[in-house]
Amino acid sequence: MSSVHASSSTANEQTDSRVNDAETNSINVDASEVDKFNKLAGEWWSGTGAFATLHEINPLRLNWIEENIKRGYQSAQSSVDEQHTDKTAEQGLAGKKVLDVGCGGGILSESMARRGADVTGIDLGTENLKAATLHAEQSGLGHTLRYQHIPVETLEKTHAGQFDVVTCMEMLEHVPDPQSIVQACFELLAPGGVCVLSTINRNPKSYLFAIIGAEYVLRLLDRGTHDYAKFITPAELDKMAGYAGFRRQDIIGLHYNPLTKRYWLAQNVDVNYMIAVQKPLR
Repeated sequence: MSSVHASSSTANEQTDSRVNDAETNSINVDASEVDKFNKLAGEWWSGTGAFATLHEINPLRLNWIEENIKRGYQSAQSSVDEQHTDKTAEQGLAGKKVLDVGCGGGILSESMARRGADVTGIDLGTENLKAATLHAEQSGLGHTLRYQHIPVETLEKTHAGQFDVVTCMEMLEHVPDPQSIVQACFELLAPGGVCVLSTINRNPKSYLFAIIGAEYVLRLLDRGTHDYAKFITPAELDKMAGYAGFRRQDIIGLHYNPLTKRYWLAQNVDVNYMIAVQKPLR
């Protein structure tokens, strides 16, 4: 397996060569989910299609991710040397090696690369990766951003402990075994590294807002985008993270007002939420 620091063109070749192997040999893949998002690949960067909502919330989640990177690295550094200020912590994403798991068309991956991170995005949707790679090249980000078609569990076998930050956004509710994903994220992080996960809570309110409201009434998402049975409560995700070896750092809810079309973060985690966890130094 090539290094995750292969060039964008090499990553594109890897995308083509791993298509059948990744999708048929990995047990933690829902083929219907992969196919669902592959069919929407042309809309990733349209700004008005199925992924318009992700573009709108991206600045919020990007800032929250960076805040937790700074907090996590400051905490890790203080536990080693309270008299020393870690400049890499102050920089946030800048200079960090980041893995974006389930990167889709690269919306978050690109924004992290623009803030100075060295980013590797992985996904099992070949059409998604083609859209992501093309947009990265058009944006002049090929030197700090590359994509690979590979399951996170496979990457973990050869690149354990090699990333400062791992993100996995809006993906856990689309896989058969989310615990396996969380465990692989832990193994891929260097000690002291920060992982940010996002998903959807499971309760009557989340069903009303995330499925009935978003998919049927407001039509922010295509019908069938989500399966309520796969939603994950914060307690369940906390348990998964703890079992993997993580320590929880923070949790926040993501909210939307359909009348004003305004998004904001708040402590209420009834529907969409993000959680930041850290890999202990030892």
